[in-house]
Amino acid sequence: MRGAPAEPITRRTWNDEWVTVRCAACGQQTQWPQPELGCPCGTVLRIPVRPVTAATAPPRTRPPSGPAPAPAPEATTASATGTSPVSAPSQQPAAERPPFDPVTIRTARDVVTAAALYLRWLGFRDVTQPEERRPSLPAPAVELRAPGLMAQVDPTTRPVGLRAVECLWLEGLSAASTAVCFSLAGYEAPARARAEGVGLPLFVMDLAGAPQPVNTPGRELVAHGA
Repeated sequence: MRGAPAEPITRRTWNDEWVTVRCAACGQQTQWPQPELGCPCGTVLRIPVRPVTAATAPPRTRPPSGPAPAPAPEATTASATGTSPVSAPSQQPAAERPPFDPVTIRTARDVVTAAALYLRWLGFRDVTQPEERRPSLPAPAVELRAPGLMAQVDPTTRPVGLRAVECLWLEGLSAASTAVCFSLAGYEAPARARAEGVGLPLFVMDLAGAPQPVNTPGRELVAHGA
């Protein structure tokens, strides 16, 4: 919000971490993390954002000022009456990878080991477990880090909840890293819905030690790699 002073953050609350914004293209309203600015001295400033109100009119669609972009190339298949267009894929698959070699899960530590091996198989390098735990990490969970990666592994028999998924996503967003979650017992329905909406890959571990993606971001990560 232009002209409004930034506010120093002295005490965090969960509601203050989110702000409702409207998409400039379609007018749909959704929640995003409240923008913040950090200083090396430790001070964190909350950047004011103009709140969305019902009276605010959605943006109008403007016609393009320049020439329309060229359509994507299409493949065609012959038929008795002519040809039918088939859209070409928009992304190239990742380089050919050898099959993943799973680790049989017998203990909670095996779950973490299998997740670390799987992340390396996806293309992440130098996957390690940091010595210091981030404050928002649930007690039973284990964190794995790599350049550009923040992963959370839950080896318990309880499904991962919504708060754990949201905290992981916010931490990854703050660190400009890809956030990934592994769970032995799956996820609660609200957690899966939130992860799908924000693009956070979710994986479920089986006792054979082979992680399986359970949402669209997870399947895309497997298809295209790190």
